[in-house]
Amino acid sequence: MIEYLTFSLSVFTGFFAIMNPIANIPIFLSLVEDADETTKNTINKKANIIAFLIVLIFVLLGKFIFELFGITIPAFKITGGILLFYVGFEMLQSKKSNIKHLQKVKIDENIAVSPLAIPILAGPGTIVTAMSFVSDNSYFHIGIVIFIFGIMCCITYLAFLFSEYILEKIGHNIITVIGKIMGLIISIMGIGMIVQGIKLAFHLS
Repeated sequence: MIEYLTFSLSVFTGFFAIMNPIANIPIFLSLVEDADETTKNTINKKANIIAFLIVLIFVLLGKFIFELFGITIPAFKITGGILLFYVGFEMLQSKKSNIKHLQKVKIDENIAVSPLAIPILAGPGTIVTAMSFVSDNSYFHIGIVIFIFGIMCCITYLAFLFSEYILEKIGHNIITVIGKIMGLIISIMGIGMIVQGIKLAFHLS
């Protein structure tokens, strides 16, 4: 039981850091700036559902994808770790990740698909994080990952739903600090994945 609780906490921390619902509030507000409340809510709901489905597909088909393309677990962990470290490092430098850099987008419900669901919510970093948790684990662990990612999508939905209120109460400075903390966590996770990959590749204890 303790093992599952520890695993669940690690999964939640990883998803919260990479999805960062609080720090993504300004991005969401800039995308839906000229939309009415009904359209905002529709975009919010659609984006989170699509993000959940994308990650669900990768989690369930992860092992098949590995076998299809001949991807080894060590190679995935090393490459995924480098990617996570890169995203986290950019967040620490107060830069918008190139993956998330946005130009002014015309209000259309299709922005729920891109750029909101992909790549902001379910981008490469999120997919790598999800697959790293299930790459060499049991089906019960896979169920935990899916369940916790569903919770994260609900949290993100609520954060976007009350985005204007949260931004007013917290302010841009605090959101920036939160982004840096999440960036540090993501960078550490990336280094951890690289170390795990190297250990597996060279059969180190």
